[in-house]
Amino acid sequence: MSLVLASERVLVEGELRPAVLKVDGGRIDQVWWGTSDPDAVLKPADDLFGQVLGAVPEEPPEVVRLGDLVVLPGVVDTHVHVNEPGRTAWEGFASATRAAALGGVTTIVDMPLNSLPPTTTVAALEVKRAAAEAVRARGELHCDVGFWGGVVPGNTDDLEPLWDAGVFGLKCFLADSGVPEFPPLGPDELLKAMDRIARFGGLLAVHAEDPATLAAAPSRPGRAYADFLVSRPHEAETTAIAALLDAVRETGTPTHVLHLSSARALDLLQEAKDEGLPVTVETCHHYLVLDAEHVPDGDAAFKCCPPIRDRGNQDALWDGLRAGIIDCVVSDHSPATAEEKSGGGAPGEADLQTAWGGIAGLQAGFVALADAARRRDVPLADVARWTSASTAALVGLDRGPRPKGVIAEGAAADLLVYDPDASTTFRAAEMAHKNKISAYDGLTVRGAVVPLPVDGSTSDGTLLRRPA
Repeated sequence: MSLVLASERVLVEGELRPAVLKVDGGRIDQVWWGTSDPDAVLKPADDLFGQVLGAVPEEPPEVVRLGDLVVLPGVVDTHVHVNEPGRTAWEGFASATRAAALGGVTTIVDMPLNSLPPTTTVAALEVKRAAAEAVRARGELHCDVGFWGGVVPGNTDDLEPLWDAGVFGLKCFLADSGVPEFPPLGPDELLKAMDRIARFGGLLAVHAEDPATLAAAPSRPGRAYADFLVSRPHEAETTAIAALLDAVRETGTPTHVLHLSSARALDLLQEAKDEGLPVTVETCHHYLVLDAEHVPDGDAAFKCCPPIRDRGNQDALWDGLRAGIIDCVVSDHSPATAEEKSGGGAPGEADLQTAWGGIAGLQAGFVALADAARRRDVPLADVARWTSASTAALVGLDRGPRPKGVIAEGAAADLLVYDPDASTTFRAAEMAHKNKISAYDGLTVRGAVVPLPVDGSTSDGTLLRRPA
């Protein structure tokens, strides 16, 4: 079925403009901008169709008039931990993709760890794909899904086969990942992996915290968030990133710095980009929306590694985004069960050193980020670029027959309808991810994702492979 969407505010060529979109078969077939009146563009097209072919379409397209609601490219979230198979009690493809769809996310790329087995071989990748395919066959995969591969000690020979099998990149840790089956790389192992990845033209994504710095930092058990912050100092990130950039200089490997938390690394990253090094950088919604001054003690919903830091650091991260040092914004959605998340403590009494670290933010992230951007006078078009166009480009989804992250003729019809004047209050108990724990619980923001009144224009649960 053809579908026509019309709105006064559609993000076309980097600006919000009146536009009419004609969608057919999950693809944007035509874009008319400068008008939001479907009758002004459709009737002449139908008349011409009849003149040329001697017929008119059997079924006229369904027209959805969205008024002044904003139409954006669907969010492409390239940092999501689905945890299926193996730790599906923490999350799963059905619940994660449902949360994604409700949050305006039309594509996720699943991380290689926390699932069992981790995605460090082609055989493990096929196990994960089979789990996702089973969910898709039940009609419960609510957005498109791609996969990262993993780099661990001893799997260098598996990296090119994983790349050839269609993973979107290869992820490693430089410090403890939190799960024993996904150990970190030492300096020599990192160089070996980077050299191999550079040879076949792959992409390396790195959790960059320095293990020696973390080991030397004070680590006091307890519920005080200030003590947890001291245990994950800025220097853990800056030291690791400096060493990583030296490795990029040596190998030339395209490298992506994951979840930048410390703004003190921005100068290092700017210098690397000025040199022309193939380095990209992401940060996360929670680092840009939440700040340490408002994190309650003992509440592990706010615990993540690297951590949510102070407001001054947050301001500097926003500056890094606006300056182009940081390329994109993702959720790093990483939920866990209440037992894992609490570290065995009562609600509000978690030992923040032992509780599982991870923010459940897939459903809330875009709307919360857009509200924070509005309050800083950052255009919505920039938010869409950081969460859609730049993330799609990172993993190559801006290429191929149906590129993502953009509203244009020929692009995938993955769309987000957004009401910037509505209000959203996040309630963890009502969110779609499996375990009802979230750092966004109780937060009220301006803006809301609006479900389309008809099917046919957003991603439909396709299992993706990296475009050749």
